[in-house]
This record gives sequence, C-alpha cells and structure tokens, in this order.
Amino acid sequence: MDASLAHNARVWDYWLGGRENYEVDRRVGDHVRAMFPGIVQVARADRRFLGRAVRHLVGYAGIRQFLDIGTGLPTVENTHEIAQRLAPDARVVYVDNDPLVLAHARALLGGTPEGMTDYVDADVHEPDTILEAAAKTVDFDRPVGLLLLGILNFVLDTDRAVAVVDRLLDALAPGSHVVITHPTGELGGAENEAAMRYWNANATPPITARTGAEVARFLRRVELLAPGLVSCSRWRPEPHDLAGRVVPQFGAVGRTA
Repeated sequence: MDASLAHNARVWDYWLGGRENYEVDRRVGDHVRAMFPGIVQVARADRRFLGRAVRHLVGYAGIRQFLDIGTGLPTVENTHEIAQRLAPDARVVYVDNDPLVLAHARALLGGTPEGMTDYVDADVHEPDTILEAAAKTVDFDRPVGLLLLGILNFVLDTDRAVAVVDRLLDALAPGSHVVITHPTGELGGAENEAAMRYWNANATPPITARTGAEVARFLRRVELLAPGLVSCSRWRPEPHDLAGRVVPQFGAVGRTA
C-alpha cells in the first residue's frame, strides 16, 4: 500500500465518515469537497442506492447470490449485511484489488452461519479472473445480483468497459440482475468536472465521467427496472433518502432475460 498517494477507497471512506484513511486521503478529499461541495452527498446517495437495490433484489426478485465488484472499504450497511438480514442463506462475493480493502474485508466482514461471504483479489479489467474465483461460492446456473457501483468509471476506455460488462453478463443465468452507478458531468456541472480533473492529477486510480448515452451502453442487454437510468438518488427513493436532490451519479438496475 502506498500511503503517500490518495486512493479512491480510502477517500470514499473519509467522505462516508469512516476512519480507515490517511492524512493524504483527507487532504485530497477536503480539496475535492471544496471544489465540489456535493461530493459527500454523492457518496451517501450512492450508498443508500446500494441498500435500496439489494433490498429489492432479495425481497422482490428472490436473488440469493451477489457478486459485488469494487467493494470499497467496509462501512455500515454492507451488501452481505443487507442481503443476509432479509435472507440469511444469501451468498456474497466481494471483489477488490486494494490491499487495505481486502485486509479489512477479511477482518470485519463476517456473515450468517446459513450464508457465505467470500473475498476475491482481482481487478475489474480481468472479468475472467473474477468469474473463475467467484464460481467457488456463486452458482452461475442460478440468478445472481451483479453489483458494479462506482467501478466502471475506473475503466477509462468505454469500449473496454462495455466489453467487461458483456463478459460478466455472459456468465449470468436468466433472471439475474445488474446494478450500476457511474459518475457523470451531465448532472453535476462544471465544478464536478473540475474536481475530477484535480483527482486524476493528485490521486489514484484515475477516473472518467460518462454521459447517460455512454452508461446506457452497459445496460443495453438488460431490461431496465423503473424508473430506468436516473440520478441514483432518484431511483426509488425512500423518505429518509436524498429524495428530490439530483446528484451527478447515474444509477440503474436491470434484469437479464
């Protein structure tokens, strides 16, 4: 781990109010927040969207297996906690390639006796590696909830990002669901884009925003659940969520045929 360079997982943890971050992460995080004050709302809206999506997949779609790629540092209401609260036998595989994330995941992320939680050290650019490792826990002949929250923005080439999603979708059984969030400049204005430029010059890994049309390419093979591709804060908000406040982060849930 390079503690001299701000890292996305640790800065995101800082914005969410966590403690697993370094001084460099807080410094960069504060600078980004000064440039784009809404970034904390983005982080919180993204996390709340995760909860709503997982609850829907477990409670209404009957999903009992999850592949969460780009896990980030453990915080409150992690995927397995939400899923196993509703279905104790749910299985969750977390995927990340940050050593700090994996160390904390193994130490802090448990699970129910009936279910299973596993952790895979892999990069989103290597979907075959992810699928091979996840198959030890996930039965790909049954529906899976594929979670890609704030991770495809680290695949800078859009065609390659589309190919990654397609390869992952190829492995999923009918009735599976894919959940995506992705930053955009369309909903956040110039200050959001300026903050991203600062991030790419001062932190790792580099990030790219995409338009709604570009994000829609990831979802062209699935049936989008209402309300479609929207600001993640507007996807089926609950009373305690940031309902009505648009954040520059697309969110969508789709079902495979």
